[in-house]
Amino acid sequence: MANVIVGHHFWDRPGGCELVCSAAAHALDKLGFNPILTSLSPFDRAKYNEWFGINLQKYDVLPFMRFRLRALGIYMRLLAWMPMKKAINKFNPEIVFTDVNTYKPIEDLIKSKTLTFIEYIHFPTEVWILEGFRGSGLYHSEDPYILERYSRFPLNIYWRGYVKLLPRYLRKNPFETASLVLANSKWTAELSKHVYGDEPKVLNPPIPPNVEVIERPKDFSERENIVVMLGRFSEEKRYHWIVEKVVPRLVKEFGDTKLYLFGGARTRMSIAYIDRVEGLAKRRGFKVSRDVSKKADIYLVPDASRHIINSVMDRAKVFLHATINEHWGIAPTEAMARGLPIVIHRSGGTWSDLAGKGEYGLGYNNEEEAIESITKLFTNRKIWSYYSSKLILRVKELTLHKFIEKFREILRLE
Repeated sequence: MANVIVGHHFWDRPGGCELVCSAAAHALDKLGFNPILTSLSPFDRAKYNEWFGINLQKYDVLPFMRFRLRALGIYMRLLAWMPMKKAINKFNPEIVFTDVNTYKPIEDLIKSKTLTFIEYIHFPTEVWILEGFRGSGLYHSEDPYILERYSRFPLNIYWRGYVKLLPRYLRKNPFETASLVLANSKWTAELSKHVYGDEPKVLNPPIPPNVEVIERPKDFSERENIVVMLGRFSEEKRYHWIVEKVVPRLVKEFGDTKLYLFGGARTRMSIAYIDRVEGLAKRRGFKVSRDVSKKADIYLVPDASRHIINSVMDRAKVFLHATINEHWGIAPTEAMARGLPIVIHRSGGTWSDLAGKGEYGLGYNNEEEAIESITKLFTNRKIWSYYSSKLILRVKELTLHKFIEKFREILRLE
């Protein structure tokens, strides 16, 4: 059985990048290869069963360090090539799959080997630093995520150090080194073409296998005027905008409207953001609770269980996604799997590949359009039922089984 390497910088969290890499390892296993996982530091493979329903425990792991790292995440990206180099020399793999682009120090090694090197692009990070992207909303001084995390002291120093070091490790063009370049969405692929001159093949991330696709969602008549949002508690998710601009108008129009905000909150910044959103809601006269069993207008629920999230989604009429230029979006796929219609900002991979630019979900550019889309789903049973059935068909194309099939087709394996 031929060896393959799946290289990632930090496996110790349940994020979208980790879902893709674990799915790739599983897919390569099913395609007849022996996956070896490379990481800068050790991690608990058993967690992947809990997080995604993917079993990694039978795969070998080659960490570069013996101790687990909990910090310096973006700097770990710069060094992900080190365990990959070690694994390439030790295991002589037939395929190397990685979602990091900082492998410049081993480009000559890759070219000297007879192997298929695959780079998977979540987002072309050159956009953050290339002057040509100033004014696009994607440049690092304009990107909401970077502004939130790295604009203040001392993290601005941390970020500037990363940007200064990045050219030393960043490969210039993946199409010059990689045998195959993949992207998570059409939006990412088109943006990558602007950067590199060539367009990657699109391989959408799968929904986690432990997320059930409901064949018969609850009917419109069994649901309430509830809006659900899901994602980590962070500035770029724009929960504050929804509380300030959207919910007051929905309540004025429909009266008893509820907003449920679910998300991870394990850092000081995320906890501070919850407090900020709660303060905004209270100043506008809303009753707020962090316990779904209490009576309230707005619920802020950190680290909720899957059972609680699913039960609320099954009562709701709308899933709202407010992030601008989201590269992909695991959270909307989870709502789609419950048959819950989605309202998406008209940007990024969520709009192009999940909502299908209106085919599978409604979209908006501003406050007025967001309210208009939510109103349609609150009041029009026909529209609601149409999107509920359509998005189930879409999400069935995003299962792990479909991911493996598409990966096989792209690799041209018989």
